[in-house]
Amino acid sequence: MEGLGVDVLSAREVPLGGPRAMRVRRTLPRRRRTLIGAWCFADHYGPHQAAVSGGMNMPPRPHTGLQTVSWLFGGEVEHRDTLGTHALIRPGGMNLMTGGHGIAHSEVSTPNAAVLHGVQSWVALPEEHRRTARDFQHYVPEPAQVDGAEIRVFLGSLVGRTSPARTSPARTSPARTFTPLLGAEIVIEPRVPLTLAADATSERGLLVGGGGIRMVDTVLRPAELGYVPRGADTLTMVNGTDAPARAVLIGGPPFGEEIVMWWNFVGRSHEDMVKAREDWEALSGRFGVLEDFPGGPLPAPALPNAAIAPRRNPPAR
Repeated sequence: MEGLGVDVLSAREVPLGGPRAMRVRRTLPRRRRTLIGAWCFADHYGPHQAAVSGGMNMPPRPHTGLQTVSWLFGGEVEHRDTLGTHALIRPGGMNLMTGGHGIAHSEVSTPNAAVLHGVQSWVALPEEHRRTARDFQHYVPEPAQVDGAEIRVFLGSLVGRTSPARTSPARTSPARTFTPLLGAEIVIEPRVPLTLAADATSERGLLVGGGGIRMVDTVLRPAELGYVPRGADTLTMVNGTDAPARAVLIGGPPFGEEIVMWWNFVGRSHEDMVKAREDWEALSGRFGVLEDFPGGPLPAPALPNAAIAPRRNPPAR
């Protein structure tokens, strides 16, 4: 990381699913950075006392052109989707859902979730795969102990661990991704420095979930995302606090495509967004058959008056 600075993306607070919904802190996308690798969206939420906040209660909602990656630090969430999936996610496990041509899903925290704390992120699908079939995979990585840190690699490879969720054109792969990705939870013990080997062709983002972590001369606080451009062959981080610090490390090679994002959709044009919204409002077969859910599916918001412009990153260094 020598010679490379850390760009801090601060979070903005938004409601998840409506004005009365659970509040989350969004770090990606931002005006000056749309993607980190193919990662195009990152929310950090909690820790919430579910009895006070009401927990998570997300009705069925649609996705196109992306994969969702769900990771919990605390609590328990029930996932249902139009593939017929019914799965629980708990701390230490990843839900990877593919909404290419279209999928719908609901997420509800369970009575076991006294405290709810986690990260919800999206990965943009490249043009050649963005209409792929819907899919869902669940993976629980084994932790690796490295120099005073515990690391769980849920996507890609790090510290000698490789997730079975890998880039592969074969439908038989355990969990298919469509671009090279890195995703890992890192828990660092108090006052411990940690240096990790890095792929210099990839960019990285460190989203802090708890504590304070210093990278280079920058201290990242909870819900802040530190961006490191490609060119670094190591990543060094230090927990400068007296308690364990927790973060999620994401990354990949620069995506190289413009995308259009609106609501729960990723595409390439304003017309893609219009069509996806129309299909959802009509409850067309594009998103599959929805289960019964109290209150019904989440209605789409109105489209903006102006055409939705493509998003692009600054020129790669």
